[in-house]
Amino acid sequence: MKKSRRDFIRLSGMAGAGLLLYPAMACRAAREPIVASASGTPLPSGTAFELPPLGYDYSALEPFIDAMTMEIHYSRHHAGYVKNLNAALADPGRFAGMGLEDICRAVTDKDTAVRNNAGGHWNHTRFWAWMRPGGSTAPSGVLLEAINRSFGSMETFRSQFAEAAKARFGSGWAWLCADGKKELFISSTPNQDNPLMSSLVDKPGSPILGIDVWEHAYYLKYQNKRAEYIQSFMNVVNWDEVAAQYAALPGG
Repeated sequence: MKKSRRDFIRLSGMAGAGLLLYPAMACRAAREPIVASASGTPLPSGTAFELPPLGYDYSALEPFIDAMTMEIHYSRHHAGYVKNLNAALADPGRFAGMGLEDICRAVTDKDTAVRNNAGGHWNHTRFWAWMRPGGSTAPSGVLLEAINRSFGSMETFRSQFAEAAKARFGSGWAWLCADGKKELFISSTPNQDNPLMSSLVDKPGSPILGIDVWEHAYYLKYQNKRAEYIQSFMNVVNWDEVAAQYAALPGG
C-alpha cells in the first residue's frame, strides 16, 4: 500500500511537469470553440485578457503535432503570454481600452513587455485556429486564385513559405499576409513580432496564416529537424479558416 502511494505521488509530480499526463479539465476546456473576439475586441477598463479555449483536444493534430507539445505550448507558453501581458498593462497608459489587435498595431520598439506578450497572445490565438481540425486541407475559390496570382502556383507558395520559416534565425514566425489591396506576400518576423506591428516590420500586412518556429513549437517531436516540422504543419492547416480570414479583410 505504501509503495502504491509513493508511485502515485511520483507520477502526479511528473504529470504536473507535463511529462506523462494531461490535465483533464484543460482537455475538456479545449473542446470548446475559440472565442474569436478574444483577439481584437476592446476590453472594458480594468478587464484582463484571458486565455481563449483551444477548441479541440491536444491529440487532435497527431501524428503531425503531438499531444504533449500542444498541451505545453497552449497551457504554459500561451498562458504565460496572457499573464505577462496583463502584468505589463497593469498601468495601461496609451494602451488603455485597446483590443489585442490594436495594441499590436500600436506598439513600438520602446514597449518591450507589451510588444512581446501582446504579440505572443495574438500570434498563438490565431495559430490554434489555423490548425483547427476538420476543415479543408487545401485552398480553393477566391483564396486559391489569390495564391496563384501572387505566387504562380500552390506549389511555389508552399516552397517559399517553407523557406521563410526555415531561414528565420533563432525564434520567430513565418507569415502569409495580405496588403491593403488583398494581394498576398510572405514575410518573417523575430520572436513574437507580427506584421500588424507596422513600426517594427519591413512590410506591414494582415496575417492570414502563420507558423511558429520557436523550438518549443516542435522540439519534443522533431528535435532540430525544423524542415520536417514545417512540412508536417502544412498537413494540419485549416484552409477554411485561412479563407475566412482572407475574405473578412477590407480592400481588393
